[in-house]
Amino acid sequence: MGIGIKELIIILVIVMLLFGTKKIKGIGSDVGGWIRDFRKAIKDGNEEPPVVDVTANKRVIDGDVVPSPERKNS
Repeated sequence: MGIGIKELIIILVIVMLLFGTKKIKGIGSDVGGWIRDFRKAIKDGNEEPPVVDVTANKRVIDGDVVPSPERKNS
């Protein structure tokens, strides 16, 4: 009672007729980019963010004090 090969081919043909091959290719590349970004975010989420010393306007990275760039008020 499951979906067989014939049904999948019919569904694929209907989708191609509705959206066109260029649109499907674009959707596929978008989904691939989302998955890549999601995996990168998960990987980067395991690292600890740098500590920011707000009062001195300096960044502390691995114990070293790094001066922050000056901000201009507009």
